[in-house]
Amino acid sequence: MDTQKEALRRIINTLANKNEELQYFLDSVDGTRTGLQEESCKVMSELEAELEKLSSALEERGAQLCDIIKGEKQRKEAELQRQLSEGKAALLSCQELLEFANQSLTITNEEEFLTAAKEIKERVTMAPAFRMATRPAVSENMSQFTVDFSGEKTGLLRLNFLPVPRAPEIDVSSCIVRDNSITVTWRPSDGDGPIERYDLEHHKANHGGALRAVGEAGWEKISDITDTQVTLSGLKFDSPFIVVRVRARNKAAAGDFSEPVAMETKAFTFGFDTATAHAELKIQGDTVTWEPQGVKGHDARLRGKENKNSRSATPSPNKTAGSRGGRERFAGESYTVLGDQEINGGCHYWELRPLADWKSLSVGVAYRGSLGRFDQLGKSSTSWCLYASQWLQSALAAKHGNRAKALDWPPPQRIGVYCDHDNGELMFIDVDRLRLLHIFRSRFLQPLVPAFTVSTIVPQQYYCRSTIELLL
Repeated sequence: MDTQKEALRRIINTLANKNEELQYFLDSVDGTRTGLQEESCKVMSELEAELEKLSSALEERGAQLCDIIKGEKQRKEAELQRQLSEGKAALLSCQELLEFANQSLTITNEEEFLTAAKEIKERVTMAPAFRMATRPAVSENMSQFTVDFSGEKTGLLRLNFLPVPRAPEIDVSSCIVRDNSITVTWRPSDGDGPIERYDLEHHKANHGGALRAVGEAGWEKISDITDTQVTLSGLKFDSPFIVVRVRARNKAAAGDFSEPVAMETKAFTFGFDTATAHAELKIQGDTVTWEPQGVKGHDARLRGKENKNSRSATPSPNKTAGSRGGRERFAGESYTVLGDQEINGGCHYWELRPLADWKSLSVGVAYRGSLGRFDQLGKSSTSWCLYASQWLQSALAAKHGNRAKALDWPPPQRIGVYCDHDNGELMFIDVDRLRLLHIFRSRFLQPLVPAFTVSTIVPQQYYCRSTIELLL
């Protein structure tokens, strides 16, 4: 009967996934229909606006050409009018001289005749009629202003919609998922012409097959991307996948989105197990405060990860709530608190980042049930940790089995912890400098839990948060 129940559970899981996928499909179709109506109205308005611009441009250019023709006409008319005025004046002067010459022929006195003849000769020499051109300064030809818009007419008849860019292709092999951020890289389609910008959309999803948004959340949009790569930073990985898609835009048209790609966010997220915290460690939500008995108002010592849901590359580890009853609080000088989820197998990664004015801390893993209430991390055979200190002088050491190995490296400002339970490897990484600090190799015989210790020297705090990729 157990076998049949397990088979039925698999069928139920398959049906639930298919139901989710179909619901996402229906929502997508409905959203596409609504978007189609909105997009149709938009492009119609844009077309009318472009035609209006074209008509205005034609009218403006026509007015400019008319002004050029009118200007040339006015110039020629002015020149001809000048010639007319000068010609009329020359004609009048010539007529008066001709009449004087005819009258001079009737003079009988030789001396008077010679004087008149001399005057006529001088007046002829100076007469405007003999000094002006006797042809029009300009012609009536205006053929240089002839227009032929047949080519433009042909071009107008060829007016068509801009070619829509084809969907880009997301280059999954070049995408990077790291440190609560995702860098998405894509390739534009060939032959699309100049692409001005890209739009990228993303949402969270419960699994990679359905590509459905968590909590019915819609796509979050990033517009006006000019490169073929963009980094989404400041993300909160509280779902197993983040789905991304991208589309290209040319001068006025946007193409279809690429096929959605689900980016797996392999994060191990956990909270603090309040039942294990030292009595002088006060836990409020994600904050752990060291408060010695009778002293209030100390600064926060530990702040847990924002994400509480457990995830990893393997099935989620089990909560330790069922075994908390047998786990006593840490006491004495062991100012320790454990994580609230066990690591039973697979690979897991998390980080912590010391905040300002921190002095010393230890981070690592331990067998939950084997660590005594007075045990400090790294001083027993059931715990492994990295110890960092900035008190008096900087120190960094890997501790296990009451032995410490000094590490020649400054205390990191962000520490990554990578645990491969199946292969017995525990690594500590300086995330900012991409440096492997130390690796423990052991055979983990029991489930492990994250463990943290804060020094009692001065109040201090550090922030522990999830990330999604081991940085080696």
